[in-house]
Amino acid sequence: MCFASWHENRIMAELTVFNFNPKNSFLHKLDARFKIVCFILISIASIKAYTVSLVVLTCLVFYIILTVCISFKSILTELRFFFILLAFIFIARVFIAPDLSASYFKNFSLLWHSIYDAVLVCWRLLFVVLLGLIFVSTTRPSDIRIAVEWFLMPFPFIRGKRIATMMSLIIRFVPLVLDQARETIDAQRSRGVENRKNPVYRLIKLIIPVMCRIFEKADKLAVAMEARCFSEKRTNKALLSGKKDWIVLFGVICLCILLSTIDT
Repeated sequence: MCFASWHENRIMAELTVFNFNPKNSFLHKLDARFKIVCFILISIASIKAYTVSLVVLTCLVFYIILTVCISFKSILTELRFFFILLAFIFIARVFIAPDLSASYFKNFSLLWHSIYDAVLVCWRLLFVVLLGLIFVSTTRPSDIRIAVEWFLMPFPFIRGKRIATMMSLIIRFVPLVLDQARETIDAQRSRGVENRKNPVYRLIKLIIPVMCRIFEKADKLAVAMEARCFSEKRTNKALLSGKKDWIVLFGVICLCILLSTIDT
């Protein structure tokens, strides 16, 4: 009994931060439609945000992460490749985009401006990713599908049910891809692939098995959906909004307006 409990806790600990994490926090109880609108508004506000606004938004995100009980260690582990991408973006913004002349390196103000601009770009990208991570970990994929379908309902020329179903499947496949990549890395590490000094060889040996297994699981999922006569015409549960949803939306709108005035 103790071993079963330990094994269950270990499996839960290995779940990626991109999985839905059922909790009883205030954000979990919000209507998915309002969460989508709020996160879109905050993401748009962060695109033109500068230092003060980004500090405020980052503090807000950290507070939400603590509230919904997401481990910072798991975030750093799952986003380690994204941090490498941010490093390349930073280098490109500082050294590749500007004029690489001798005067550029001698003029400290120009170099400092490029570094400041690169930090802002990477900061905004990281903020949007963290915001999306919070949204995915606090919202059920089924609620996301219903909310997207509700937003697309007024457009008769758009197949809202199909688009919502595809988005739901994509959200479900993101943690599956990460889990499969982790399993492949562990299997290759046990076979001594890390002893190979050629990074291209190791990358190829990682990508090919991961892609093959992902396509196999996607094919099995399609066959299972066909075997169960899956149809887009399904009866969805009703999304109910309350006073707290409107209060949060009003607060987010006021926050975005305040941040826009700070940066001007």
